[in-house]
Amino acid sequence: MTSKIATANRLTDGAVVYSTLTGGWSEFIEDGNIVTDEAAADSLLIGAEASIADRLIIGPYLIDMITDDGAFRPRRKREEIRAAGPSIANLPERTAERKMVRRAERRAERREQYVRV
Repeated sequence: MTSKIATANRLTDGAVVYSTLTGGWSEFIEDGNIVTDEAAADSLLIGAEASIADRLIIGPYLIDMITDDGAFRPRRKREEIRAAGPSIANLPERTAERKMVRRAERRAERREQYVRV
């Protein structure tokens, strides 16, 4: 069996979380409980069911992990993206928003230059 970790979304804010050794949930994949046998993987999902009942998480599932230069990382690109955090910074609206902020900053800098002279 390949190495696995349980992941889900936290119910309060939708953040991606990973099961930990203590039975809790962390936003950091590095804190996750990585298992290498089927029985341990099943117990991760059983623990996740309890967290669903406690209204802590939603949609738990197992993901495959691989070793890369001595460190674990998700096997699939989708899970790498989820582990890295929100990718909304690259949406077109956000890009336009950043451009507007930069223009306003440049205008303020120009005004400052005129005041100094």
